[in-house]
Amino acid sequence: MKIGRVIGNIWATRKEEKLSGLKLLIIQPINLLNDDSIQYPIVAADIIGAGVGEKIIYVGGSSARGAAGGMDIPVDATVVGIVDDLEIDESLI
Repeated sequence: MKIGRVIGNIWATRKEEKLSGLKLLIIQPINLLNDDSIQYPIVAADIIGAGVGEKIIYVGGSSARGAAGGMDIPVDATVVGIVDDLEIDESLI
């Protein structure tokens, strides 16, 4: 699992039939320790109703396809949680 922030939405009226009904978000992957961006933004399927500005947990690869509803769904990333809070013991880093 990875952490990111929702920075936007994508609407596509024409898309692969298996994506029908899935909300698509633009996710900025972030560093868990300091919230800095760590990669280019990505597109992720949203199965939990996350919104712009929220810090989220997302999965990739086969975990993303499984979470989205089946191994035949063409997604690379799926949002699976909204982060309420986190605590890191920096003495252990």
